[in-house]
Amino acid sequence: MKKKPNILFFGIDSLRSTRMSLCGYERLTTPHIDRMAEGGVNFLNCFSPSIPTPPGYSALLTGRNCFGTGIVTLRNVPELPKGVTLQEVLADEGYNCTCIGFGDGSYTHGFHKYLNYSGWGPDRPDGKSHKAENMNDVAIPEIHRLVEEDKPFFLFMRHMDPHSPYLPPAPFDRMFYGGDEFDPNNKSLEDLYNFKPFRDYFREWFPSGCTDAEYINAQYDGAIAYMDSCIQKIFAVLEDLGIEDETLIVLTSDHGETLDEHDCYYDHHGLYEGTLHIPLVFKYPGVVPEGYIFEDYVQQKDVMPTILELLDIKTDLRFDGRSLVPLWEGGEREPETEMYLTEATWMRKHGWRTPEWKLIVALEPDFHYKEEIELYNLIKDPLELNNVAKEEPEVVAFLKARMEDYIESQKKAW
Repeated sequence: MKKKPNILFFGIDSLRSTRMSLCGYERLTTPHIDRMAEGGVNFLNCFSPSIPTPPGYSALLTGRNCFGTGIVTLRNVPELPKGVTLQEVLADEGYNCTCIGFGDGSYTHGFHKYLNYSGWGPDRPDGKSHKAENMNDVAIPEIHRLVEEDKPFFLFMRHMDPHSPYLPPAPFDRMFYGGDEFDPNNKSLEDLYNFKPFRDYFREWFPSGCTDAEYINAQYDGAIAYMDSCIQKIFAVLEDLGIEDETLIVLTSDHGETLDEHDCYYDHHGLYEGTLHIPLVFKYPGVVPEGYIFEDYVQQKDVMPTILELLDIKTDLRFDGRSLVPLWEGGEREPETEMYLTEATWMRKHGWRTPEWKLIVALEPDFHYKEEIELYNLIKDPLELNNVAKEEPEVVAFLKARMEDYIESQKKAW
């Protein structure tokens, strides 16, 4: 009987697809991930519709949306029932399941083993954060251990490099920046320094006297490139161990990141495209075709059903998402081009996105003093700079009705 494939799951925190060369970004930030993705399928329009981390990862690990999990917030996250997560389904199928980067929490329970690593601030004498190297120091020995046990394994890794603070080590810290970050005539960070709720946090890790937002943006890009170089070492380990062809690789994120846009300042709040748009790659030699690139709209909730179909695992669990396998096998899969959006981090908002329009509705006063209703034409205004809610009241009313009908149609969690 053929051994079931291993699963190597890169669940990267705060990874924005539009800053990856994988997804067309002009800077070469992810060359090793790009090469890996050439051997599989790459979804250019994958979305994380519910911000922040808990609803994102819970959707990935249950195949359900925020109504299906009951999870929308960062804190006070409700406990998922036993037996509904990907790791629990795989454990029942004989998989050895390890998670690196999360503890045994309300939406991450069910792994056999939990490992931690230093994935936050400065951790070396250079004052930089070597997050991905620290991940490798834990992940690579664990891969060797899992292989030696001669059972199929599921290894979930939560890389933190694109999450602030962005502190990539040299040479990545200046790989995409050649200017003077202390130029006194540059005022691009002035508004950020005047925003009291966030400025003290940024002063903890911005270089003292830094004036240029492009320098901070380049640190985000550098952190991705640094992480990519370290992930290549994991790819090399798979090859050296001879398990590359019997391992399903999944790479995605819990959500994206806002940089110096929309007054949201280097965080993942705001229902704008940079926060919602994430990567999604599947690679499984001989099963997933090579070199396919899809522009279909897909979501995190589609990941678990896809993995189970690739592994030919049947379950009675209810999913809100649907397998993506029919897209490359020539089957039928009805497009889902509209989506409900939620945010419950620093602000509570929800919204409705179509390929042409995005509606954002504040559920409480916006502490950036934005309008209660925002409407953007994503075709004419892809950067979402021009709120046309007052000029397009009919569109606002139509999208509100679509959103409210959808909310009414959703079943409560469990």
